[in-house]
Amino acid sequence: MDARRLTRLALLTAAALSLFIVELQLPDLFPIPGAKLGLANIVTVYALYRCRAGEAAMVLAARILLGGLLGGRGIAIVYSAAGGAACFAGMLLLKRAIPERHLWLASVFGAVLHNLGQMAVAIAIAGTAALAYLPFLLLAGCAAGAFTGLCAQLVIHKGRFWKL
Repeated sequence: MDARRLTRLALLTAAALSLFIVELQLPDLFPIPGAKLGLANIVTVYALYRCRAGEAAMVLAARILLGGLLGGRGIAIVYSAAGGAACFAGMLLLKRAIPERHLWLASVFGAVLHNLGQMAVAIAIAGTAALAYLPFLLLAGCAAGAFTGLCAQLVIHKGRFWKL
């Protein structure tokens, strides 16, 4: 990987972390504990559609690890890693079936997969009682996924930041 590409990936990671930190300062938008908009996922979706898969995975992994450390909650890394891995794998497959102009739809599916990955961790930690929370989490995830997907789609189609 050349220095130019590495620099662009570092900038994407910095942008994702900046959005993550901004979101930490916002009041909860959903009345569901733990549900959030996931502004940093705008960058992840952008990277998934504009970078190589391995490069997008590096941006996601760096954002999860650094975000967990900056956020001060170690357990959040476990939840984010499980959700991020499920979302990333699913969206990587969906990228082949859903064209870039409908990227927001892939983001909704990705958000559902993210919630399912997080739910698997919650069940492992708290038991099956956590499943009662799943329908509410999925609804919030669909709304957040649509929003972040539309933002990423707008950035790709109107912004044209870099040719990666």
